Parts: sequence; structure tokens; C-alpha cells
Amino acid sequence: MSEMAYTRCGDYYIPDLKLSEQSEAPIGKYGRMRRRYLKEHRPGLYTSLILSEKLYPHLLEIDRAARERMDAMLPRMMEAVGVTEDLKARAPMRWVGLMNALKAQAEKMILSELIFN
Repeated sequence: MSEMAYTRCGDYYIPDLKLSEQSEAPIGKYGRMRRRYLKEHRPGLYTSLILSEKLYPHLLEIDRAARERMDAMLPRMMEAVGVTEDLKARAPMRWVGLMNALKAQAEKMILSELIFN
């Protein structure tokens, strides 16, 4: 068993603990939202994920899954409502309004299923 190194701070000895190296991939919008949710509403799980060094991979996975779900849902929703390139050419403001509404609906589903779960 390896010996643990300590640093003296005043009258106390503090162990020199370091986290293992992890990839530096940026966490996206949904990963950051999940981290904030865990920190504010599930502090026990948040602390457990930090101590086990699983928080960062968890956030990356949530972000990836949310983006994939959005990419899969949006075209189907557009088709169901009739949002097409033809509509975009004929009535661009109507197209923008419909797209914003569809994105908001898809994001609401993603937030309730993945982020705030």
C-alpha cells in the first residue's frame, strides 16, 4: 500500500488528494443544466458523483443524449405539423414562429425526461 502525503497548514496536516486525469471535452447546455439541477436539488447524488469521479462523464452523457433526442424529435415534429422548406420560402415569419414553438416543445420534453429526472 502506498503512503499518503500530507501538507502542513498551521497546526493541521491535510492529505494531498488529487483527482485522476479526465478528458477536457466541453460540457454543453444540457450538461450544465443537469449539473445545476443536481447541485441544487439532489446534493447527495451530486456529491456522490463528484467523489466517485463520475460527474463529468455523467454530464457528457446527458448532454449527448439530449442533443441526439432533439435531433431525432425535431424533424418528426416538423413533418407532423407541416413545416417545410416551401413554407419557409412562402411565409418566413410563420415558419420561424412554428420552428420556435416546436423547439420549445421538444426542449420541454427533454428537460422533463433527462435533465430534471
